[in-house]
Amino acid sequence: MSGKVIVAFLILPAILAGVALFYLQIFSFYEEVIPDGVTDVAILQKQNERPEIINYSNFRAISSDSSPIRYRACFDTTEDLDALRSRYLVYNGAEPRIAPYWFDCFNAEELGLSLKDGVSGEVFLSQKNIMYGVDRVVAILENGKGYVWHEINDCGEKLYDGSPVSNECPEKD
Repeated sequence: MSGKVIVAFLILPAILAGVALFYLQIFSFYEEVIPDGVTDVAILQKQNERPEIINYSNFRAISSDSSPIRYRACFDTTEDLDALRSRYLVYNGAEPRIAPYWFDCFNAEELGLSLKDGVSGEVFLSQKNIMYGVDRVVAILENGKGYVWHEINDCGEKLYDGSPVSNECPEKD
């Protein structure tokens, strides 16, 4: 057998595996989320830590069962950012996660830059421990654009890095 045939038998499966891996990561596991009008864009109130639905429109979301942090959503709101800051729990340290390129309403880089200054937008807590160690957060910008994603909290970080989980963390199911 010639060397070219042997190389082709080695390279062709590698290329096919690479294409399959790309497809599975970017397209296969994501599903469109149908808005329910109840939990789509809810934020925890400062006074009682209960969720409250805010005014929103043009809601689009994707999620995946393969990972708790693959949830991404975009929406528009007419709510005043300063009023939201006074009524709802602010979530510190959140960093937007990059969405697949085809989910074009969610640009994590632009969103991160807008949130960095602490003036152009704010991140609020929507639901603590939506899954163990993962919080849902809602970011709202001055221009009325809103975004939702899942953020790994302190309990989740400890769980995933193998360090002991503190007493402040809920019991894991």
